[in-house]
Amino acid sequence: MYQGDEQSQIDLRLFRVWMKASKTIFDHVVKDIERHGISPENFMILELLYNKGPHTIQIISEKLSIPSGSITYVVDKLEKKEFVKREPSPTDRRASNVVLTDKGQSLFNEIFPQHVEVISENMSFISNEEKIQLTNLLKKLGLGASQIK
Repeated sequence: MYQGDEQSQIDLRLFRVWMKASKTIFDHVVKDIERHGISPENFMILELLYNKGPHTIQIISEKLSIPSGSITYVVDKLEKKEFVKREPSPTDRRASNVVLTDKGQSLFNEIFPQHVEVISENMSFISNEEKIQLTNLLKKLGLGASQIK
């Protein structure tokens, strides 16, 4: 069994606790999304369009870190359900924007507040001060880790 030094033990414990907490919360959020009959991938795209407006397939792919072929497939399915539509880009004749339809907007007006409640319920075990502190620490950790080659 690996023992390591004190620093390694602290790092491993933090990693395990962080992963377990993240998985538990993520599982609750996915369960909430799926109870609305939407896959997590569908939800991510709809949520992006709902909160940030129209985007091209390429930008959606980059923002969600999902290959553009996969995004195209999901957008095609969302288009068949009439939650989104494609419109020509006003700035690039070669591209089209994915836009939330009235039906998609209506769906998200109904389910997004409930979704936020589920997230808030899962975050309710720490104070707002602790949330801000944790946000800053995780951001610092992520930015630092992104510098490792």
